[in-house]
Amino acid sequence: MKYLKQFLIILAISLIGEILKSVLPLPVPASIYGMVILFVLLLTGVLKLEQVRDVGRFLIEIMPVMFIPAGVGLMSSWKVLEPVLLPVSVITVITIFTVMGATGIVSQMIIKHSKGETK
Repeated sequence: MKYLKQFLIILAISLIGEILKSVLPLPVPASIYGMVILFVLLLTGVLKLEQVRDVGRFLIEIMPVMFIPAGVGLMSSWKVLEPVLLPVSVITVITIFTVMGATGIVSQMIIKHSKGETK
């Protein structure tokens, strides 16, 4: 019963995110609204971590399984994707290195700032 209650809490927050997505004219996905709401509730103490911890861990553990339908969808669309495979692959590799570099630079700036070092 504990798991059902925790799952319903997360599901209710996701529903609120879906409602906000349909009400607000912003180009923000409903899942982002839900995550922000959950973060704020946890940060303010309205929702205790113990109230969603177990189901949250379970959902993280089964996350790889959630990518299987997307992978199957890609494989079934192979004929459409084949002509653009090289450009998409190049863009993906460039994006990965760009994000890694930007993350490293920002992390180093934060670490230097937190230590009081200025350049």
